[in-house]
Amino acid sequence: MSAAMLEVDALKAWYGAAQILFDLSFHVDRGEVVALMGRNGAGKSTTLKALMALIPQRSGTVHFLGEDISRLKPFEIARRGLGFVPEDRRIFSDLTVAENLDIGRQDARYHRDGRPAPSWTPEKLFTIFPNLREMTNRRGAHMSGGEQQMLTVARTLMGNPLLVLLDEPSEGVAPVIVEQMATTIVELKKEGLSVLLSEQNIHFAELVCDRAYVLEKGQLQWHGRMADLAKDVAVQRRLLSV
Repeated sequence: MSAAMLEVDALKAWYGAAQILFDLSFHVDRGEVVALMGRNGAGKSTTLKALMALIPQRSGTVHFLGEDISRLKPFEIARRGLGFVPEDRRIFSDLTVAENLDIGRQDARYHRDGRPAPSWTPEKLFTIFPNLREMTNRRGAHMSGGEQQMLTVARTLMGNPLLVLLDEPSEGVAPVIVEQMATTIVELKKEGLSVLLSEQNIHFAELVCDRAYVLEKGQLQWHGRMADLAKDVAVQRRLLSV
């Protein structure tokens, strides 16, 4: 049995007639934080959406916890413990923080070896997101972008996922929120959660990630340890510079 929680082989995806992803193969192990990196338009967000079956035209295989989920529907994938935090947040703006969290609630989960996975309650989440504790009765529409980002992550964790797909966590939020998000991801890793995040901020990724895959025009161009990518200025200039 493979040690990988998520194994992706020859993933392709299309928007209409335009092919966006070309034979992507990668994996995420238990307790790892892995980055999908690349410039805008490289295919990072498309990859995460393809993993969640949110793109109708795709091929290749995706195994999660040893099961082939390539033909499952998004809600079936979520029920198996794969969480997704989209870049555009998508909270329920007319519901309160407490109500948003309650909607995300799912039963506790277990790893393949029988050990319990991290289990989340609102009270436990408030230790990681103390700002949310102070606004449990605030409606989503009355929160800042950074606060909505935190709520989206917290709501996803209420589903007790085994692995979280996190789309552009540092994009479009204030620097103080970026720092809080980095701290949050480190804390989630300590809890034993696995994370696959899409990112183009090399400094943010260096703070939280173990390994990285770099995409360009929907193709995998580099992979290795995050520490090695952080030191390789030539690769950064070639694949990450604007």
